[in-house]
Amino acid sequence: MINRLAIIGVGLIGGSLSLALKKAGKVTEVVGFARNEETRQQAMSLGLIDCAAMSIEDAVTGADVVVLAVPMGAMAKTLAEIAPHVTDKMVITDAGSTKAQVVEAAVTTLGDRICQFVPGHPIAGTEKSGPSAAFPELYQNHKVILTPLAETDAVALKTIQTMWLDVGADVSEMTVQHHDLVLAATSHLPHLLAFNLVGLLAQNDDVDDVLRFAAGGFRDFSRIASSDPVMWRDICLSNDAAILGLLKQYQQQLTEIEQAIQEQDGDYLMDLFQRAKQARDIRFKEPELSHIKAK
Repeated sequence: MINRLAIIGVGLIGGSLSLALKKAGKVTEVVGFARNEETRQQAMSLGLIDCAAMSIEDAVTGADVVVLAVPMGAMAKTLAEIAPHVTDKMVITDAGSTKAQVVEAAVTTLGDRICQFVPGHPIAGTEKSGPSAAFPELYQNHKVILTPLAETDAVALKTIQTMWLDVGADVSEMTVQHHDLVLAATSHLPHLLAFNLVGLLAQNDDVDDVLRFAAGGFRDFSRIASSDPVMWRDICLSNDAAILGLLKQYQQQLTEIEQAIQEQDGDYLMDLFQRAKQARDIRFKEPELSHIKAK
């Protein structure tokens, strides 16, 4: 049971966590902070939080657990603001989509308190954002990856593991570096491709006709291009090395596909499509993506 939970960032991710813990009866009080007054009041009116703090200091004072659910670009600043107010038994975690940049900021700002920080990433979300998008079932049967450091206190880690288990999540652990590589491949690159494709089509004069006759596959793939642009800008810039490496590989394969089509090389295309289908049908079989659990 968490007595006092402080959530910095009361949108989809932070708000859903609060609602889920409340529904499960695993939190006594939730204090929320957002830099925008309208957002704070909306979170209050929707019942996401019990108290809207006017500052980060007010939010974290007396908290057992502090959750950072802010955009990646705001993580370092938020950690720096929290650092002077961290007490001995306080546990801090985050919900950032990349981990290396967050960990670097935490080491710099928290100093000896780094043992109280548990880096985390819930693999859940929708294309919607803000307090009104929050709902308590968001984390049910979804993966949450924790990337504890060598310095991470065992009790702190257990606290965050329990918090996510209490809201129905499937909790795994892996290293910071492996996390960023895996998420670049399974989330960051696909979002980039969706944004790019939709942006490309939107430039065409016949975009209305193109989208009117779009099949279900296109709608499913392009849905993620409705995601928060600020969040995805920050993710791309914070996980640049892993994303750039994958983009280079992807561009090389696109060149090979282009050449195969130009040369009417059906054998190349058939081999590529068959290998991709086999990988999707067998290795990436739902509901278990076994390679994501690797440490």
